[in-house]
Amino acid sequence: MVTRLDTLSLLEWKNSQIFYRRIVMREEILRLIENKGRIDLKEAAVLLGMEEAEVANAIADMEKEKVICGYYTMIDWDKTDDTRVTALIEVRVTPQRGTGFDDIADRIMKYDEVKAVYLMSGGFDFTVIIEEKSMKEIAQFVTSKLSTLDSILNTSTHFVLKKYKDYGTVLSDENERMLVTP
Repeated sequence: MVTRLDTLSLLEWKNSQIFYRRIVMREEILRLIENKGRIDLKEAAVLLGMEEAEVANAIADMEKEKVICGYYTMIDWDKTDDTRVTALIEVRVTPQRGTGFDDIADRIMKYDEVKAVYLMSGGFDFTVIIEEKSMKEIAQFVTSKLSTLDSILNTSTHFVLKKYKDYGTVLSDENERMLVTP
């Protein structure tokens, strides 16, 4: 004889299994599209062993929930006529009472030049990544915009000389070497 308690336990177990399956499915989809952002839904469904509608609905849900925050195209600018310089800027700040680092990060993020802002542990507080046409434009950004913000104690700018791998994508040929002379 099945009691009400047994029925509730069975229902809870089934719900937990459905919930777990949903989590696993979402993680599998995220891993796949993280590395193959342009993958066709039909191909994704086949690779994941799911229905195409199930994949499409899961992706739409994750976009609404801001789990998927956007789509990014990786471009190797060194293979184009457009010159780009990337800089990583170490920033030391004085945290604000009540908001800590968040208000400072918000102000830094508002600049169009800024590609990324990371709160760091260690000898400095933020890493700010920017990309411009020249080192001079980066220097102007640091001196006229970034370093003049309240709470900024100091900055240290590092220029990227060459990108070999960016967000999991290999950008340079294995046989290609940078000529270095003393």
